[in-house]
Amino acid sequence: MTKRRLKFWGWGYEDHTLSENESLNIASRLKTLTGLEGNTYLTPPKLNEISLPKTRIAVPNRLSHLVSQTDYDRASHTYGKSYPDYIRAFNRDFSCSPDGVCFPESANDILKLLEWGSEINAAIIPFGCGSSVVGGIEPRVGKKFSSVITIDMRKMNKVLEVDKISRAARIQAGALGPQLEAGLKSNGLTLRHFPQSFEFSTLGGWIATRSGGHFATLYPHIDELVEALVTVTPNGIMESRRLPGSGAGPSPDRLIIGSEGALGLITEAWMKVHSVPKYRKSAVVKFNDIGSAGKSIRALLQAGLWPANARFVDSEECRLAGVNDGEYHMVVLGFESAKYPVNELMDKALECMKDYGGNYKDAGDRDETADIWRNAFINAPFKREGLIACGLMHDTFETSITWDKLADFHNDIKQVTEKAIIQSTGKPGHVTCRFTHAYPDGTAPYFTFHAETKRGHEIEQWREIKTAASNALIRAGGTITHHHAVGRDHMPWYARQQPSLFNNSLGAVKKSLDPESRLNPGVIIPLGNGNESSLP
Repeated sequence: MTKRRLKFWGWGYEDHTLSENESLNIASRLKTLTGLEGNTYLTPPKLNEISLPKTRIAVPNRLSHLVSQTDYDRASHTYGKSYPDYIRAFNRDFSCSPDGVCFPESANDILKLLEWGSEINAAIIPFGCGSSVVGGIEPRVGKKFSSVITIDMRKMNKVLEVDKISRAARIQAGALGPQLEAGLKSNGLTLRHFPQSFEFSTLGGWIATRSGGHFATLYPHIDELVEALVTVTPNGIMESRRLPGSGAGPSPDRLIIGSEGALGLITEAWMKVHSVPKYRKSAVVKFNDIGSAGKSIRALLQAGLWPANARFVDSEECRLAGVNDGEYHMVVLGFESAKYPVNELMDKALECMKDYGGNYKDAGDRDETADIWRNAFINAPFKREGLIACGLMHDTFETSITWDKLADFHNDIKQVTEKAIIQSTGKPGHVTCRFTHAYPDGTAPYFTFHAETKRGHEIEQWREIKTAASNALIRAGGTITHHHAVGRDHMPWYARQQPSLFNNSLGAVKKSLDPESRLNPGVIIPLGNGNESSLP
């Protein structure tokens, strides 16, 4: 049986690539809905159409079983899934590809690879499955290094141990979402962490990037599920103690969570898991204005009802997804439990939302609008490829803000982005918003924008829009990223967001764990020497 290969240039498997007609139809539909006009269709790249730079390294015999230098492996580890990544891939530009791709099967293998990297003066890029949308795995590493090797963790993909009494599992970091869940299912357990990239991302990648899951109020962040970690660094292996809680100083796990491969490679983790839900209830609540919807979600969470999900989607995003004609905003609401029916909780939540003007179908009447939006959400990365192939810019950015600032914040960021699109492209674009995650003290606005582009100037135009929006986020008190991570693209604003003393402390930690600064240079800690990482 032939194993399905992932695309070397885009999202998903090679056999799940949109045809020209499918892409043109998606672009045509967007034109009907927004008026945005695409360009001539570009064919996705084929491997025989690209020219990779000659590799700068020779693999020693002792490591030959761990290292690949095939064109496919080098090309497929060049880029993540950001908008500039797609543009360069469509332009057949793979000039920054790694010199070799390593596939370790143990922590000891990784130590050998790190030692080899030091011998040949190589930058080392930790790699999960390449779903980064912020330049997190691109070999853009400055001029200090003679070569680049990428360490792909996907051969370390097993559920090693399950503690059903404490409800925890020891899992290797290279496990993809489906592999991880399959390993837990036989024990009636689940991690219950489902980011949009679930099928094409790994546990280690989730931890390293502080991933946010689809169950966005009950188990929102991977941080809350980590019990202990094993991390391999150039200075040795760091293993934290497995405990339900500890007040023994700063946590070593918190140091590694969110470090994006700059401090070490996560090889395994003890994760808190849950019983598989038996009882579920969902509903769609319709609102006429964003303010009322936000107030209803805030009231719901501050009352302690804790739905599994309470996701706001504005009317324009509903319209683009085919949910409605733009006549209302909606909140997708869900409850679940492994042991108890959740009907009463749903009734209380709906009553709360009704107090703020929410409308919904009677209990027992299925509202299919949630299914329509969910399918659009899951298929969005594939449709994005079709739009980009047709010369239409499609990108997103997300943030978080406290409830007291939300109204002005939402309006300001939307207006700044719309203005930036006009200034960059000369034509109006289209900006929508949803709240992906919600908390008692705030929410996570997630903006999607579309714009027309000029061939050959796409990255320049994207950079102008991205810069304007990012400046506005920081200026208004939001975070540069809620769950997309920092990567190389967000570094200028990450440095502004964090206290300078904290940034200096991170640099000291980097020097201790990675003395030669080989791990993912330019991510989390600047490159230095005038080579600070910036937007591509």
